[in-house]
Amino acid sequence: MIDFFAGALTMTYVLAAAYFVHFWRRAGERLFIAFGIAFGLLALNQFAIALIGAADERGNYAYVLRVIAFLLIVAAIVDKNLVGRSK
Repeated sequence: MIDFFAGALTMTYVLAAAYFVHFWRRAGERLFIAFGIAFGLLALNQFAIALIGAADERGNYAYVLRVIAFLLIVAAIVDKNLVGRSK
């Protein structure tokens, strides 16, 4: 049952990444591509955890992808706010 939910969460991350890349292509804003890449990294993290297994000690290294994704989201939001104020 947990494998099913891990797969569903991975699929949801991939779907969110696809939507943000689509929005980026239409609007051309860097915020959307940053969110798309971040959700792609979250999907990759979830897939790696499901593949390695939660009980394996190497699974902790997969969470580096999650940290990078969240840092990318924060950086994109800060960048958007700073660029918006300079105009």
